[in-house]
Amino acid sequence: MKNHPLVAAAMLFAVACSRPVEVRVSQEVINPCYLGNGVEWDPYDEAVSWGHDLTEADWDTLYARLDYMKPQYVRCMINSPFTYYTGSGFEDTRHADKLLKLLSYCQSRGVMVVYGEYNPPAWEMKGSQEWVEASVKHLNYLVDGQGFDCIRHFVIFNEPDGNWASSNGDFAFWKEMVRRFRAEMDKYPALKENVSLAGPDAVIDYRNPASPYDAAGWLKATVEEVPEIGIYDMHAYPGQRYVRSGEFEKTLRQMKALADKPIILGEAGFKYFSDPADSSLAKEYWRRVEGHPFTKGSDCNMLVYDTFYALDMAVMLCSVMNSGFSGAAAWMLDDAMHSNGDSGLTEDVKLWGMWNILGAEVFGDPSQEEIRPWYYTWSLMCRHFPAGSRILKLEASLPDGVSATAARTPSGTYSLAFVNVSDQPVELSVRLPEPCEGYSLQLFTDKLEDASPLPASDVLTLTLSANTFAIFAKE
Repeated sequence: MKNHPLVAAAMLFAVACSRPVEVRVSQEVINPCYLGNGVEWDPYDEAVSWGHDLTEADWDTLYARLDYMKPQYVRCMINSPFTYYTGSGFEDTRHADKLLKLLSYCQSRGVMVVYGEYNPPAWEMKGSQEWVEASVKHLNYLVDGQGFDCIRHFVIFNEPDGNWASSNGDFAFWKEMVRRFRAEMDKYPALKENVSLAGPDAVIDYRNPASPYDAAGWLKATVEEVPEIGIYDMHAYPGQRYVRSGEFEKTLRQMKALADKPIILGEAGFKYFSDPADSSLAKEYWRRVEGHPFTKGSDCNMLVYDTFYALDMAVMLCSVMNSGFSGAAAWMLDDAMHSNGDSGLTEDVKLWGMWNILGAEVFGDPSQEEIRPWYYTWSLMCRHFPAGSRILKLEASLPDGVSATAARTPSGTYSLAFVNVSDQPVELSVRLPEPCEGYSLQLFTDKLEDASPLPASDVLTLTLSANTFAIFAKE
C-alpha cells in the first residue's frame, strides 16, 4: 500500500524537525564592550499632583525588583516644572526627594545613569540662556553637590526630531543648543571631566516633515557636525513583524555603521500600528483601550500584559546586541511615572510599564501593581549580559522565528540567550568554546521556571518549545 502524499510529507517534516540545529559559539568578538541593558526610570514627578506619593514600602518593592533585574544603566528624565523650576525661578532642591532616592539607588548599585530633561520649563524658553545656566547648575547640584557620579551622560532635549518636541525637528537649533550646554558644563570641573552629552535622541523610522533629516540623517549629521556628543543615543518603537523578520536588526547595523562612538537605544519598546502584518495586534490593542478607566490609548501599550510581549522584547535585545549597539533601555519601568503629555490626568496615563506601583492608591486596582511577564525576560537579559560583556559571533543557520545572542562576561563566563517565537519546537545543539561547569538553563514560557543545573560539558543540547525564551548562564 502506497503512502498518501500528505502522510509522506508529514513524516519527512517530523524527521527534519528531529535533526538538531547546529550552533557554534565562536571566540570572535562582534561587539567588543557592551554597556549593558536597562530601563527608563523617571522620578514619579506627577505622583504628588495625584494625591498619593510613594511610600517607603513602595520604594522597598521597587528596590527589590530592580535588585533582581540588575539594570546596567538607567535613563532618567525629569520635567522641570515638577522639579527645580518654580514657574518664576529655579530652586535646585525643589521637589527633589524622589529624584534623590532614585539616584541614590543607582549610585549604591553602580548603575550608569543617562540623565536629562524632556523639554525646557516652557517652550518659549527653549533657547533661553537662563534655562541653559539653570539646567547645568541643577545637573552640577546632583553630580558634584550630591555626589551622584553615576550620572555619566546628559540629554538636553527628548526626541528633538519630533513634531511633539519644542525643537520640532530643527537640527541647526539643536546643534547650537548642544554647543551652548557643553560650554556651560565645562565651567563646572565635575561636569567637564565626568559627564558627556548624549544625542541626538532621535526616533528610528520616523520623519518629521519639518525636519531636514530622517533618523539616520540626524545621526549622520550629529557624527559629522556635533563633536560635543560623547555617546550616541537613538529611540526605537518597531512593530512585531519588523523585528521578528530580522529587518530591524539590519536597520540597527546601518545606524551603527554611521557611528564612530558607542551608540545605545535610550528608549526601546514596541508599537503595533504601522505594519499591516500587525493589524490583529492593533485591533486587540484598541479593543482593550475602549472604556479603559485610566488610559485613552494615545500613548501606551495595552499589550504589555501578554507573554508574547516578553518574547518580543527579548528578540529586540538580541538584535541590539548582535548589531553592534552598546545597550538598550526599555520604555518603561512603571506606569506611575507619567500621564500623557504630563498633564497630571489619571485617566490617561502612559501605560507601558512592568507594573504600576500606585495601582491601588491612585487607580483603585491593586492588580496593576503585580509584575507583568516581560519583566522576567528583560531582567534575565540585564543580569546575565552585564556591562563590559563582549558579544560573540554565533555560527549557525537559525530557522525562522528563532533568535539568539551570546557573550563572554567580564568575569570570564559565557551567557547565551535563545528565543523561539515560532509555533514549532526547535532542537538546538550548541557547541561552546570550552567545557562549562556550574552553569544552568532557565526557561520562560507563560511563566518563569526555576533554573536547572547542567552537567559540565562543551555541548549544550536543548529543545526550545514554541514561544519560549531560554538563557544559559552562570550566576
